[in-house]
Amino acid sequence: MNIWLVMALGGLVTFGMRFSLIYLFGRFQVPETMRRALHYVPPAVLSAIIFPELFMHGDELYLAMDNDRLFAGLIAIIVTWYGKNTLITIIVGMIVLFLLRSV
Repeated sequence: MNIWLVMALGGLVTFGMRFSLIYLFGRFQVPETMRRALHYVPPAVLSAIIFPELFMHGDELYLAMDNDRLFAGLIAIIVTWYGKNTLITIIVGMIVLFLLRSV
């Protein structure tokens, strides 16, 4: 099967799923409890993606002093805490990781 066809179908399926939820939420009244619960979904998903990258090396917990990813992540957390700017946080974290890896 052509890779472009697979990518187009995957995009359509993803769009259809997301659009259907947006459409349904626009038509029905969502309970306040569900709205509050959905507020915590993005931080939970982001944590599930980020934490294994910071704390795991292979299949083992890696909390050594030479863990470049963990140190860059801690710097990014500090930048976020004071700056509250997502783009600056990403840029600083990537620069710190690049510098640590190049040294």
